Amino acid sequence: MPGAQWKMPPLAKVYEALGAIGDGRVRIEDGQRASVTSSDGAKIYTVTYTVETSADGMEISSNDNASFWQGYLGYPAIAMLIARGLIDADQEAVRALTGVPWKELNSRYRNDYDRTLEEVMRDAAACGYDVDAIRAAAGAVLEALRKLAPRQGPRRRPPRAQSK
Repeated sequence: MPGAQWKMPPLAKVYEALGAIGDGRVRIEDGQRASVTSSDGAKIYTVTYTVETSADGMEISSNDNASFWQGYLGYPAIAMLIARGLIDADQEAVRALTGVPWKELNSRYRNDYDRTLEEVMRDAAACGYDVDAIRAAAGAVLEALRKLAPRQGPRRRPPRAQSK
């Protein structure tokens, strides 16, 4: 029986996915699996996906916190979709979001993603990036994700942080 459709993530998770692409933290393992390292390097998430030949579409499973606890598709799965070329991403936006310490910022702002994004956009503007173009690029990824409408695969607990 097909799983339920994933809830759409907060837009901030798209920015994190673009940052993961820019940082080179997405590794395609094989035709159905990818691993995504967290921005602080403490966790490695596993994302699996299958594309059904029937009308059921795509099924994605990811063991990141958002996917497991919140029920929306987390940034590792979004990053995997971009890395596999299933969703297009603007390369200028990817460059602008490279090197962002997402875990640190989200912790500092107690997961207030709007505040995190304010700081990220302020830094991007200071580096000469067009923040309106970055916002448009993130919105386009979210819209593409909405159209893809992936279903939930098996739930897996998030990994524990690895000691560095």
